[in-house]
Amino acid sequence: MKIISVVGARPNFMKIAPFMRAIEKHNAGSGPKVEHLLVHTGQHYDYQMSQKFFDDLNIPPPDIHLGVGSGTHAEQVGNTMIAFEKVMLEERPDWVVVVGDVNATLACSVTAKKQHARCCHIEAGLRSRDWTMPEEINRLVTDRLSDLLLTPDTLSIENLRQEGVEEEKIGFVGNIMIDTLEEQRARAAALKIDEIVRQNLLVNGSTLPKIEEEKYAVMTLHRPSNVDYEEIFTALVYFLTGEVASDMPLFWPLHPRSQKRLKEFRLWDRVMEHPNLVLMQPIGYHDMLRLNMSARLLLTDSGGLQEECTILGTPCLTLRWNTERPITLYEHGGASVLVGNNVKRVQEEYRKALQRKRNPVRPELWDGHTAERCLEAILKASER
Repeated sequence: MKIISVVGARPNFMKIAPFMRAIEKHNAGSGPKVEHLLVHTGQHYDYQMSQKFFDDLNIPPPDIHLGVGSGTHAEQVGNTMIAFEKVMLEERPDWVVVVGDVNATLACSVTAKKQHARCCHIEAGLRSRDWTMPEEINRLVTDRLSDLLLTPDTLSIENLRQEGVEEEKIGFVGNIMIDTLEEQRARAAALKIDEIVRQNLLVNGSTLPKIEEEKYAVMTLHRPSNVDYEEIFTALVYFLTGEVASDMPLFWPLHPRSQKRLKEFRLWDRVMEHPNLVLMQPIGYHDMLRLNMSARLLLTDSGGLQEECTILGTPCLTLRWNTERPITLYEHGGASVLVGNNVKRVQEEYRKALQRKRNPVRPELWDGHTAERCLEAILKASER
């Protein structure tokens, strides 16, 4: 049996690494072997956003790199489909495995089905109900086309059932991101926070505030809804500098989009001059995991960090109005609270979050063995 796995952007790398190791483990046994090829579409194309994660997670170099690069959503999807079709015609895989919800996920699932290969979606069934998010469209189309839909939680199963997906196509496997977290936890824990910060400073020579365990905050921010509108981004920056960074050191690994907007909206000097606000370049997986392990609070508009905060117990303010991962929310036993980008609401929930203690939670099957269940599900489906 031949499987092609597809990655396109940074969130995919943490999900595909344990799946590849599950295949290696399977092939070391006495049963029929699985031929596996890794295709990288190149949606994240610079070193900090892509290759560093391959290095950190010990992922072998992609067998095929499509080199799609940047562009509009239509350009990325179209160029990926054109390039991936050539791979499909050359390799003729039995299965195409796609993960997550990036443009590569959509493009390669469509191409796989047009070439009559079976498609497996790992992390199926997530729904934000927000059609303004490109990722929501990617999720819906991919799930509609897939032959095997492997879900991270029971809420996702219910979403698929409500959409009329046949029961035999659905598999509950758990969260594959947590496989990587558990596998890499010890390595991350051995890192020193002050060294992480110094090595990743955006501006060399910056004076650092005193760094103590459980006495700093971390933030990531990159979604257009938060950073592309001057009024919204300005209000958030004033909240960060006026309150969060005044209460404790705030470490902010800057996405290129956010950095561009800070300068465009004349906010750069404000964030640069605050002694407690530390701007960092995009950081690797282990560095972010280590910062999260000891953060007093995490502010983010990322999906994966909501999940990590749930397992680690870090109080999390999610700067979005909705989430496709409701299992991570405080009302479902998780660590995250949706606060949107209205500063009044952010301020209210920020004060509440400071009163919360770290409370690690482990949803069902978030046990570090999801990748093995994913491969078992594919092998079982191949017999049907």
